[in-house]
Amino acid sequence: MVPSGSLLAPPFGNCSAGNSDIEPLIAMHNMILGHAKAVKLYRELFQLKQGGSIGIVGNTEYFEPLRDNEFDRQAVSRALAFTNAWLFDPLVYGDYPAEMRLYLGSALPIFSPEEINYVKGSLDFIGMNFYTSLYAKDCIHSACISGWDRPIRGFVYTTGERDGEPIGGRCGNPRFFVVPEGMEKIVSYMKERYSNMPMFVTENGFSPPQQNDQVQDLLQDTNRVDFHKSYLAALARAIRNGADVRGYFVWSLIDNFEWIDGYSQQFGLYYVDRQTLERVPKLSAKWYKKFLANGTTDHSNEEDFTTRSFGNTNATILGSEASRAAI
Repeated sequence: MVPSGSLLAPPFGNCSAGNSDIEPLIAMHNMILGHAKAVKLYRELFQLKQGGSIGIVGNTEYFEPLRDNEFDRQAVSRALAFTNAWLFDPLVYGDYPAEMRLYLGSALPIFSPEEINYVKGSLDFIGMNFYTSLYAKDCIHSACISGWDRPIRGFVYTTGERDGEPIGGRCGNPRFFVVPEGMEKIVSYMKERYSNMPMFVTENGFSPPQQNDQVQDLLQDTNRVDFHKSYLAALARAIRNGADVRGYFVWSLIDNFEWIDGYSQQFGLYYVDRQTLERVPKLSAKWYKKFLANGTTDHSNEEDFTTRSFGNTNATILGSEASRAAI
């Protein structure tokens, strides 16, 4: 499930049928109930014997005020609630964020007392897909582009540009920008909001803004190496400040089919020849292999950040077993 802003955001527009102001709330509500029932079942029948943990993954974003004023700072708070806390607040606390209750009113479903009993606390860890930060603009006291000044959006307009300047380096996805400090900020936000529950960064990756058809150019993906170095450095700062981050997973191992973008967006550490299906490691795969093996990078000014933040913890896993084996 993705945030309402992603469901309705340009360039895709509203769904062709149904009620996009109400139905995402119902869908999320039912997904939360389904998750909580599955967790209840697992804990009652399997967890003690297996010793496993169970959680959920949500798409997350961080926000900065578009302008340095109180209204846009309030918009940031609402954007974080409507995007990140929409999913995680019920699973930790048993109800939706207060901001959502305030602005959505009766449109937001209510958990029954019985449902609260099994929804609250129905996760052992938080999974976070994180790629980008965006600007947030208040739409309560300021005029916004039509469609953004609606309760389902928290009356917040989100954008990656301020006065024509992007918030960070551009990516292949027009809604993604390279904003490494956002990684530290979103992890710190989740740490504070959810009492430092164990976290996994379940997706983080880079697709270049200009896709190149020349194989040798694709293989020399220095921009992807720089992306992961900078985001891992930001993640390390959050860990040094006490965030209980247990793992980090690169998106993605190979160039694959990216939803509506098909094969046009290339996030992979490996290039895939579409004719022969041969998989060829890019520069980023070789760098990441070294990183996983040594826990260090050659990142300027952060040369030993992984040794200090990742290398000395038994809990942290960097990359999946599949990516380790392939790399």
